Formats: sequence, C-alpha cells, structure tokens
Amino acid sequence: MSTSQILFDTPAQSLADFRCRSRQRVRWSEVDLQKVVFNAHYLSYVDIAMSEYWRQLAVPYEEGMQRLGGELFLRATQLEFHASARLDDVIDIGLRVAKLGNTSVQYEAAIYCAGSLLATATMVYVFADKAQQPQPLPEAYRSMVQRFEAGKDMVEVTTGSWNVLGQEAMRLRMQVFVREQGIPAEIEADAFDVSSLHAVALNGLGMCVATGRMLPSAQEENRADVMRIGRMAVAKPLRGSSLGRQVLDALVDAAARQGKRQVELHAQRTAENFYLRAGFSVVGEPYEEAGIAHISMCKNLR
Repeated sequence: MSTSQILFDTPAQSLADFRCRSRQRVRWSEVDLQKVVFNAHYLSYVDIAMSEYWRQLAVPYEEGMQRLGGELFLRATQLEFHASARLDDVIDIGLRVAKLGNTSVQYEAAIYCAGSLLATATMVYVFADKAQQPQPLPEAYRSMVQRFEAGKDMVEVTTGSWNVLGQEAMRLRMQVFVREQGIPAEIEADAFDVSSLHAVALNGLGMCVATGRMLPSAQEENRADVMRIGRMAVAKPLRGSSLGRQVLDALVDAAARQGKRQVELHAQRTAENFYLRAGFSVVGEPYEEAGIAHISMCKNLR
C-alpha cells in the first residue's frame, strides 16, 4: 500500500534547487494600473511551469492521464509575494514535487527575476476518477516523479524488431504522420517495417514518445554499406526536447556498429536544421514527397 513520502523537507533557496525551470517575459496584458504584474497572473505563470514539468517527465499530459486512469484536480493553492514583476521583466519559474501523499501530490513553485525571489506558491492536487472521487496515486506516477526529482533520465531509448516495438511505434506514427500531417495510412505503413531496425524512446508509462527506423538503402552492390533512416517522429507536446536526437543517435550508432559507411535520410524541410546539427549534409535539390517538401541528406560514418 502506498504511503506518504516527503521528497524535499526544506524550502528551496534558489532557482538551482528546482530541476524543472521555465522562463517567461512579462507582457503588457499582465500588468495592472500600478504597472506591476496583476496578482492572479502569478498562478498563470505557475500553470505554464506545470505544463513544462510534464514535458520534462516526457509525458504528453492528456494521453498520460488516460493511461493513468484518472486526473489531477487542484484542491488548494497558496501564494506569497515578496516583490513585484514589471513589464518586460524576464522571469524564471521553478517547480518541484515536494510531497507524495496517498491520493494527493504537493507541488512547490518559486518565481524569480534576475535571481531575486518574487513569489512562492504551494499547490495540492488530488488524483481522482471521472466522478472526481479520490483514488490512490498510481505507482507509475510516483515512480516517474521520484526519478525526475532524483535527477534520473525519464526515457529509455531501445532498438529492436518490429515484432517487439511495432505496436507502440505505430501508435505514435499514426498520430504524427496520419492524423497530424494528413499522410494516407496506406502510405505510412509499408512492408519495410518488418525488416527494419526500429528505435523507440519509452517514458515511464511505457508510451513511445519518439521513434525512427533504419533499413538498407538499396540492393545495388555499391550501396550495400549504406543505411537509410526514416519514419522519425516525436510526440507533438515533447518536440524541442532531446528525444528526437536520442532516437537518431541510437540508429546512427547501430549503423556504425554494423560497419556501415554512410547513413542517409529523406528529411522534411522543417526538420532540416535538426539533421544539420546532428552532422548530416544536404544532397541534391528539394523535392516533394507525400505532398510535403523534403530534402535528401547523408552522414558519413567512416
């Protein structure tokens, strides 16, 4: 049976005490007649940090809650003000879980400007079902929070066959390529999946939040040592993190271990800079594939 657990028994002393940190700039619509941030907006800043907390857990919130079988409902909140934020101030928000109860979780937040403390907040959320009846905090949620606050990695990147990884990989690919980008499902799923090496990033709920695959480039003799990477996808709420790069590196490393000479890919133009930062080079001219602008790219391994 779950019991209450205190993760932090002393107040945070600085922004460095928070693993989850986010930054905002004060906007004109957030200041009042006194030319300082209206008090209610501090809770909005904390709510923005809460979204960032879930991103750093590597969990898309809505789908994650579906897997956990409930929802977190705010029960109580407390704000304490120390100084005022003003128009165009750049503020930093730190957020952490301080206590895990049987059905509740206590978050602590602090808002800083140029290192000076502006406000602190405490929020208590209760995990409940659709009828808003309290339920025990799921062990998977407890484990994720404990790992995050302890500084551990929040995803496991693994490579393997379609038989082992395909179900979760395809769930994400259908989300990204079919429902989000409008690519026909019959184009997205093809016969190459079964023979490809797949890489997936799995979060603490066992959800695939990033994926890609690799297969031989072609059958010609002079191309036998070239591999092609494709079907790279990252869950929309988690883009801009390191997940795509982790999956890409796992596939490139696998090709290098196999003694391959080169890896190539057909990149969507919107992701071109991502691959450039990973050491890939542009090959040829842009073209269209499945109604989306692409560019061919490659990376030499030896």
